[in-house]
Amino acid sequence: MLQGKQLILATKPFAKEDRAKSWYYTISTLLILIALLIGTVYNFHWSLKLICSIGAGFLIVRMFVIYHDHQHKAILDKSILANIIFTLFGFYVLAPTGIWSRSHDYHHKNNSKLFSASIGSYPIYTKQKFEKLSKMEQWHYLFIRHPLTILFGYIFAFMYGMCIKSIINRFSKHVDSLVALIVHFAYQFAVLYFLGWHTWIVLCLIPHFISGAMGAYLFYAQHNFPDSTFVGNEEWTYEGAALESSSYLKLIPPMQWATANIGFHHIHHLNARIPFYRLPEVMNAIPELQNAKTTSLKPKDIIACFKLKVYDFEKQKLVGV
Repeated sequence: MLQGKQLILATKPFAKEDRAKSWYYTISTLLILIALLIGTVYNFHWSLKLICSIGAGFLIVRMFVIYHDHQHKAILDKSILANIIFTLFGFYVLAPTGIWSRSHDYHHKNNSKLFSASIGSYPIYTKQKFEKLSKMEQWHYLFIRHPLTILFGYIFAFMYGMCIKSIINRFSKHVDSLVALIVHFAYQFAVLYFLGWHTWIVLCLIPHFISGAMGAYLFYAQHNFPDSTFVGNEEWTYEGAALESSSYLKLIPPMQWATANIGFHHIHHLNARIPFYRLPEVMNAIPELQNAKTTSLKPKDIIACFKLKVYDFEKQKLVGV
């Protein structure tokens, strides 16, 4: 039975991309997204515009996961064209490469540590620490993890968390966050001015709202689910964080496609260099990865995840307050 570093080594043969396949998935996803966005403007009936708008929201999620793989150097590394495409996409979704790479790399190196900064993930306090906070500090902590905050992820996770907060904290290293905000609001103002508020709703608001909510919930549920466990910094191991604190999000095929296999999150955390299109292949090939801790997008599982607030060391699990 493979364990520890042996398990990580077993995933290495899969950490090789098929360059043609990487380009195919990137370009096809981008073209479908562009077609749907155009459809929100030029379709002759409002219902078709709405369908395109909703579809665009899910395509942004898929493109974001592909962008995320590129930032991990899992696909299209050292390609000038890919760098241009994904840099522009990062501006479009308010996740510029500077803050995204820094925060996400930190998350991978510190996922499931109870005593580290909550960079690139939702904060998790122990029950004891939470009880010692002031009322205002408790309110702020619970606000960050509140279902409505996650639902409005477009504003709180991306607009504020990725861009505004990074500008406030360290502007010199995150000038691209300011550029992202300027580009983002400039294009939305242009849509409002030239095409009107009806078009702005279907071309801008709905796609960004859906993708922001989906993205924020995926960030949350992949590490905040009933069976997840957390440890002190000294007990932490990379493979333990992947298998014990990262979920396998079971999805129906259309949603698995829309999320570009990010539901195989335990495998992604075990080896972030594996391209998204090879993650199911890894799970089928390595038996030790098939008994993963799971969650889903079923209402009961979403509710169960949202009930979790703090980590109880005595019970060794996340609990409510």
